Amino acid sequence: MAIVGVVLAGVATAIVPMTASNAAEACVAAYGSSTVYTGGQRASYSAHNWTAKWWTQGETPSTGGSGVWTDNGACGGGSDPTTPPGGCSYPNWVAGTWYPAGSIVKYSNGGYYRAKNENPGYDPIISTWYWEPYSCSGGTTPPTTQPPGNSSFPVTEAQFNQMFPSRIGFYSYAGLVDAVKKYPAFTTTGSDTVKKQEAAAFLANVNHESGGLVYVEEQNQANWPLYCDTSQSYGCPAGQSAYHGRGPIQLSWNFNYKAAGDALGIDLLNNPDRVKNEASVAYQTAVWYWMTQRGPGTMTPHDAMVNSAGFGQTIRSINGSLECDGRNPAQVQSRVDAYNRFTAILGVSPGANLYC
Repeated sequence: MAIVGVVLAGVATAIVPMTASNAAEACVAAYGSSTVYTGGQRASYSAHNWTAKWWTQGETPSTGGSGVWTDNGACGGGSDPTTPPGGCSYPNWVAGTWYPAGSIVKYSNGGYYRAKNENPGYDPIISTWYWEPYSCSGGTTPPTTQPPGNSSFPVTEAQFNQMFPSRIGFYSYAGLVDAVKKYPAFTTTGSDTVKKQEAAAFLANVNHESGGLVYVEEQNQANWPLYCDTSQSYGCPAGQSAYHGRGPIQLSWNFNYKAAGDALGIDLLNNPDRVKNEASVAYQTAVWYWMTQRGPGTMTPHDAMVNSAGFGQTIRSINGSLECDGRNPAQVQSRVDAYNRFTAILGVSPGANLYC
């Protein structure tokens, strides 16, 4: 996987400023600090409506900060458009049904959940990056149960931020923690030392592939048409240039998008842009590769770490044909340096066999 990059941008629809003669429009749905907003999406805050210019999460609407929000002017009246008259009368959640952002469903536990991000029917109590508890008149507050899967990722958010001081907002800690639940054995196998070593090894390779969680999509567009293997029976339905590198480990090739999507229950062959648009999906593809793929190596990166083969074998499984056996020692050293730095942050030794 080569280091590649992206320019993330969004352009909001032009908004005509309110004037004194204009009646204030109704307030749209209230701003949510955990909700992801993309360019053109709106929210109300402090009696004003706002429009996001590009992707944002956790940035309270204002005219300062990063400048992501456009103030559409004062608003008044109105109500949360997702709340129907007379209380909760939302449909039951159905696995495999497409839910746009803002959809509200009733789960089997009697609670209601609202989609923070569009999704193809993920379980509301498992995929917490996509869903949030929702209460309304006549509804119930969802019970606070611990979702299944990986619930003990051995890297805190503070440590994650220390590891990636320049990361972009897309690569959120919440998106990572949601993604790792897909593979319960990830960073939960073996001793506490082994668990932390695996987490550090995964993040060190991600650091190298994504430039420190800065790049989401391959910048060199001249390479984009090269990742379509037309010998596959399913071809390249999203287009010749649709299967270039995306995500923290730069998923590439139509057959990898097909395999990852099949394993994760997501149609990535027809919708490869989900890897660059949804943080949890992006991270899920990286964890999928880590847990299931040998690449040019002889074992998965997960097996390399939990069976004491060493960090060097994770490099071989990810990019060994281009970097190992003396082919590109500088690239290998970059990965090793990150691994040593991350294990130090987590307070564990890096172990042996760091090189490939």
